[in-house]
Amino acid sequence: MDISSKVPLRFAVLGPVRVWRGDEELILGSPQQRVVLAALLLRRRRVVTTTEIVHAVWGEDPPTAALPVLRTYVSRLRKILEPDRISDGSRAVLVSATDGYLARVPEDAVDLGVFEQRVADAKKLRVAGELATASQLLHDALDGWHETPLAGLTGPLVDAERSRLNEARLTTLETRFDIDVQLGRHDTVISELRALTHQHPLRERLCQLLMIALYRSGRQAEALACYRKTRSTLVAELGIEPGTSLRELHHKILTADPSLDYAPRPRRTAAPSASPAPTAATAPPSTTPAAAPAPPAASVNRPAQLPADLATFSGRRTELADVRDLLPKSSDDSQKMTISVVSGMAGIGKTTLAVHLAHEVADRFPDGQLFINLRGFDATGSVMAPEEAIRIFLDALGVPPQRIPAQPEAQALLYRTLLARRRMLILLDNARDAEHVRPLLPGSASCLVIVTSRNQLTSLIAGEGARPLTLHQLTHADAHDVLRLRLGTKRLTAQPVAADEIVALCARLPLALAVVAARAAINPGFPLSAIADELYDSQGSLDAFESGDLNTDLRTVFSWSYDALSAPASRLFRLLGLHTGPDVSAPGAAALAGLPLRQTRALLTELSQAHLLIERLPGRYTVHDLLRVYARERVTTDEPSTEQDRAVERLLSWYLHTVDSAYLLLAPHRRRIRLDPAPSGSRPLSFTTHDQALQWCEIERPNLVAAVHQAATSGRADIAWRLAATLWGFFYLRNHLHDWLDTSRTALAAARAANDRQGEAQSLGDAAGALTQLRRFDESIEHYRQEMDIRRELGDTYGRMHAVANMGNVHLNSGRLDKAVEYSRRGLVMFQLSGYSWGEAIVLANLGDAYQRLGRFDEAKDSLEKSLTVLRTVGNRWVEGVVLDTLGTVDQRLERYDEAVEHYGQALEAHRDVANAWGEGYTLSNLGELQLATGDAESARDSWQQALAVWTKFDHPDAENMKDKLSRLDDPKRAA
Repeated sequence: MDISSKVPLRFAVLGPVRVWRGDEELILGSPQQRVVLAALLLRRRRVVTTTEIVHAVWGEDPPTAALPVLRTYVSRLRKILEPDRISDGSRAVLVSATDGYLARVPEDAVDLGVFEQRVADAKKLRVAGELATASQLLHDALDGWHETPLAGLTGPLVDAERSRLNEARLTTLETRFDIDVQLGRHDTVISELRALTHQHPLRERLCQLLMIALYRSGRQAEALACYRKTRSTLVAELGIEPGTSLRELHHKILTADPSLDYAPRPRRTAAPSASPAPTAATAPPSTTPAAAPAPPAASVNRPAQLPADLATFSGRRTELADVRDLLPKSSDDSQKMTISVVSGMAGIGKTTLAVHLAHEVADRFPDGQLFINLRGFDATGSVMAPEEAIRIFLDALGVPPQRIPAQPEAQALLYRTLLARRRMLILLDNARDAEHVRPLLPGSASCLVIVTSRNQLTSLIAGEGARPLTLHQLTHADAHDVLRLRLGTKRLTAQPVAADEIVALCARLPLALAVVAARAAINPGFPLSAIADELYDSQGSLDAFESGDLNTDLRTVFSWSYDALSAPASRLFRLLGLHTGPDVSAPGAAALAGLPLRQTRALLTELSQAHLLIERLPGRYTVHDLLRVYARERVTTDEPSTEQDRAVERLLSWYLHTVDSAYLLLAPHRRRIRLDPAPSGSRPLSFTTHDQALQWCEIERPNLVAAVHQAATSGRADIAWRLAATLWGFFYLRNHLHDWLDTSRTALAAARAANDRQGEAQSLGDAAGALTQLRRFDESIEHYRQEMDIRRELGDTYGRMHAVANMGNVHLNSGRLDKAVEYSRRGLVMFQLSGYSWGEAIVLANLGDAYQRLGRFDEAKDSLEKSLTVLRTVGNRWVEGVVLDTLGTVDQRLERYDEAVEHYGQALEAHRDVANAWGEGYTLSNLGELQLATGDAESARDSWQQALAVWTKFDHPDAENMKDKLSRLDDPKRAA
């Protein structure tokens, strides 16, 4: 065996990729072979798959024989690095693993590992106040760099890693300069900083450090010139102003702010002996301090760790009152330990509220307050383990390191023992789940624990009796207070409309308001209207809420909750970004995802527990406006366009086929629209009763309207016009006239854009029906004319019959009675020839109404009674109510009041059987006229008040006329 092979290897990547055995540098072969070694060294903590290595070497276009060539490279590297591999397998450096390789290399054998360790150690020393030692470590770390990292190599991995490593070096340089400036070495760093700011003119931190160094060296003018140069570059190249910290430093230099002056740090004095100084917890009572008096034991053991209360905290009065009710009224109260769980979506203000509350009640807990950020949803992904938190708490409680047990279980026991019989407040911030919290709960009944989490922590509520408080959006008034406290009353009062727009566009989310308020505060010259315009222009993205700080950047903050989801739940969340309605039901979400309902319910529960969804009613979920924007961004970037299209197709088809099932019950005798089969994964609902169908349509109405618009804008004209047409019965029954017209016009535009003549004809008729009810008769007539022309062109006899009959109806409603009779007779003949009883009955009803208005009462009665006979034969209860009402009108005009009352009563029963709200309103109105005519004013008032309630509920245009009737009833002079 070659003895030299036992000499340790040293590797370098912070420059050319090189290897030494002792003082001998090894020849590593071709550039591609060195890329293979670089890939393994850069990922030395894990297995690198062959796919990753192939991509690192050849990119997107590897040769056909890439895998055999890769094995050859690895084999050659082994011969170079491991000449004694066969005889001594324990010394293997490149280890084969499942579908890849692993570099078995100690951290201190790679220059990058040494660099990273020194930087980490320097960070700890800096926190501990050991600045000189930290500076020396950073100098040593940076001395290990040679030229460009991975010099001489190319490829996708090399390019990405070189960029990452260069950024790490620059960040470390900035930290080293910062420490050196704090140590008073400002003169010595100026030349290096000048060179670096010239190389990296957009890097504001380097400019800031150079400005401080120049100012402390008595070179104020040069410091200001440095700022002007950097600002000019930023504006010219990026179109942005310098950041807040750089602008603030510029202002301080201009005003010679004393806070910029160098203040030498006090030197540490050596201990009087080599022995460790006794702590307050271990020193005997007779111990006398040698120099400064030691703090009393009480101050050591009484932690006060709460973060500062937010100076601009406002609102949340109801939520704070709810939590206060759970707390002990004084420090003497004896009760069971109180646990309050404050949960809510990212950016909703959980920590802010919890800290404010903790400060408010801190005096009730005389033994102190503990606070810790458990990092359950953290930018780094490094969740703090409960045992680590316990060790931190033990240290805060004054336990010397040598007294802390080695075993986590023993540490937890000691923690609970120390809190026994103490009155302490413990704030556990940013918990991931209930198991994250349980080990940190004290055993003492005298403690208060406040937990914040983006999850609901349901098992903590069920198991430990924790009291939940879920935070939602701020009220409009509280959102205004947030802006007022940050921007001042004067600025908001000057532009109240813009302030309202900002509140709305921030969706009343505290974090969003804070980010926007900060932008407005640092730009006092910006009108609030300009800020509002900026927000409006960015709708559809979260760009306007980028703050440059991971902790306040909305997109980043949302990502921490999103990244914690299971893969199926994250997929469902981003697919929900494709849903355009205000909320979604569990079956609708199942259709969107193409999953079984049971599985979807479990995923919705996961999302709602993570506060990425709000279950506003059982089984119905809504998404906060800004989270919806985030979901849309994620689905656009994370889902293939084909899957997005399939998801939208499933959802829209689900709405269409479910409405069709409702249509069967709401308009059972009307011809159905022919539909294509629902796609796989879309499982439409079915209904067994009229009330079920009507209730579902009413609940889903905003989503159904949105679905028509989405179908139109996404190029699915066939679904748009079919869905709008199928909604006809529901819209007519419930008098949703504006939705009816809106969806019909949207469908019409989509059909015309797609050159779908059948859809165009159907949508013209649907829009005309809505226009008739809205009393826009001329527009309605024109629509029906166009529909008849297209029906004739298509040879659609059925459609033409309906268009002719509807033309009679619109003339009837507009008072053009002769035209109404003409078109109704034409329609009657066509329906009788076709044998279509539903249409025949409707035309007879319209014809009878036209006759009664013309005073031709015998013909009216004849037509109406024939219609009633047909309707009862086919079981059309809907139109039966309309005909009975018209018969009552005929009787009333003939002064047959008893018969009229009987017919109106039967009409009301029929209307209510099918939930025909507008029909009920009209009959009540007519009944009131009859009652007033017979001298029963009180009964008339009651009938009209009922009619007004119906029409007001559905925003019917006759509501104002009814109010006028009632007012005249109360005013004898007007009545006369």
